[in-house]
Amino acid sequence: MDSLTVSSRHYRRGTVIRPEHGPTGDIYVVVSGWLFCSALLEDGRRQIVRLYFRGDLLGLDSLAFAEAPDAVSALTDADVCLIDRAKLGTLFAEHPRLGALLFAVQQVDRVTLTDRLTSLGRNSARGRVAALLLWIASRLRFADLPIDEGFALPLTQEEIGDLTGLTAVHVNRTMRVLGEQGLIRRSGNMLTILQPERLARIANYNQRREAIEQTWLPAGR
Repeated sequence: MDSLTVSSRHYRRGTVIRPEHGPTGDIYVVVSGWLFCSALLEDGRRQIVRLYFRGDLLGLDSLAFAEAPDAVSALTDADVCLIDRAKLGTLFAEHPRLGALLFAVQQVDRVTLTDRLTSLGRNSARGRVAALLLWIASRLRFADLPIDEGFALPLTQEEIGDLTGLTAVHVNRTMRVLGEQGLIRRSGNMLTILQPERLARIANYNQRREAIEQTWLPAGR
C-alpha cells in the first residue's frame, strides 16, 4: 500500500478539500485527523453524510464520476497521503487479494450508510444522537484508537445537527438528557460512553462486526 502513495498533504480544520460539484480531485487515505463529506440543500442547509477517520480511503467515487457528488472538508487538522490512480489500477491486477479487501471495505461503508439512513429516518432525536456517538466510538476502535477512557469529540453542536438532521438547540438538549441519564459523560470536548448497552437500545443500534470476513478473499501473490 505504501508504494501506492505519491505525496502527503496537511489540511487545517475547516479547509474544503473538494467542493461539491467541482472536479473529483485526488484519491487519498487519511493518516490522522477527522474529515467529512457533505451536501448542501437549495436553502443553504447542510447535511453531513459521513465522517472519515485514520485509515479511511477517500475519493474512489472519482473513478466513476467526472463531477464530485459531495464536498469533502477537514473537521480537524488532518494529514492525508495521495494515491496514484494508475498504481491503484495495477494493484487490482497484481495483488487481487488486496484489491478484494479494498472492495470489502467499500461494502462496510455502504452498510454504514444504510444504518445511518435508517437512524435518520426512523429514530427519535435521542436515538439519532445515541446512534451517532456509538458509530463514532466503533469507528475509532476499528482504527485502533483508544476509547475506553473516553475520546475527543471535535464536533460542534451545529455539526452534530448536520449529521443527525437536528437543530443545534435540539442537539444541546438531547446531549444534556443523555448525560443526566448517566449514559454519557462530557468534559470539555472529551466524551465517555458510560452505558453502551442502554445507549444501543435507545439508538436501535446494530453493532456490526469490527473485523472483515476474509474467508472468501483470493490467495495473495
